[in-house]
Amino acid sequence: MVDMGRRPTIYDVAREAGVAASTVSRAYSRPGRVNADTAQRVFLVAERLGYRARRLNSHRPVGGQVRQAVGLVVADVTNPFYGDIIKGAYEAAREAGYQLILTHTNESPEVERQAIEHELAQVDGIVIASSRMTDSALRMVVKQKAVVLLNRAIPEASCVLTDDERGILRAAEHLASLGHDRITYVAGPETSWSDGVRWRSVRMAAARLDLDVKRIGPNEPTVLAGLSAARRVAELDATAVLAYNDPLAIGVMKGLRKLRIVVPQDRSVIGFDNIMFDELVEPTLTTVASPLYRMGFTGVQNCIAVSLGARPCGPPLVLPIRLVVRQSTAPAPVQRRRNRTSPARGTTRVSGSAAKAARSIVSGSR
Repeated sequence: MVDMGRRPTIYDVAREAGVAASTVSRAYSRPGRVNADTAQRVFLVAERLGYRARRLNSHRPVGGQVRQAVGLVVADVTNPFYGDIIKGAYEAAREAGYQLILTHTNESPEVERQAIEHELAQVDGIVIASSRMTDSALRMVVKQKAVVLLNRAIPEASCVLTDDERGILRAAEHLASLGHDRITYVAGPETSWSDGVRWRSVRMAAARLDLDVKRIGPNEPTVLAGLSAARRVAELDATAVLAYNDPLAIGVMKGLRKLRIVVPQDRSVIGFDNIMFDELVEPTLTTVASPLYRMGFTGVQNCIAVSLGARPCGPPLVLPIRLVVRQSTAPAPVQRRRNRTSPARGTTRVSGSAAKAARSIVSGSR
């Protein structure tokens, strides 16, 4: 039953009509892609509830037709992490009859802010993946346009996350089962919210499993940064490496090989995200797999729904992840295992932004 004291949303219409919110969106934006009977049922329910779809930029003609568009902002278009996110976002936009405008910000919060300001008048909503901007800057954008955040959470916006805490725990449990008790975490960028969440999760898992953990970073999320970090990894007395993302993990493996340290016999390595190159490197990379295509698809779907009147905030949507075991992990060298009597400890100081992100409370288990 809809509370008549508030404005009905796209979700109210979907529930009453017995369809998905995306179907309601398509019924208004591209009725030719919805069964005629279904579209008629949607319109009748919407009329009965008093729902009115908002089309923020429907007055803009392109070739004699109405142009509807969603912006997708990514931190680095050359990072393979974003490939499946972009594919999913494009497919969701195509199904709804929207254009997708892709923007690359080169990991810069200043460039990101300028790009979004430029896009505000051109799109019906914006999906921001792995934003490097501050919470206050994001809140200003949310006040002006329909916004969905990927890999970032603020209470004022619709957010889609992956279950990083569970993924890190599964990775740590896998290493512990192989006899590893000292782990090096190779951190990501200082401005990365996800890095703060993952570092917090590493420390929680270490405390739970009685592991020693040290942190190296911050680092750019690239193969070259991993190569540079390899020497510091080699200097630490750890038997396993857990990297912020797969490119860093791949770079660490290549760097360790140059130092004549063999993966996985001398060091086990685990990445994060399950990008396409993980099965092409030697050895193949054990990683935490994130549903990147689904994240991009869901982000655009939700953004369109918000632009049409859905409630923009609420608990973040947390997508499940899984551990993919490949060749880069193996039992720890017996002679290098410690006497397991001391408590786990994080021995590297956390940067200010990482510590702030690590304190963020996320619904579910991020």
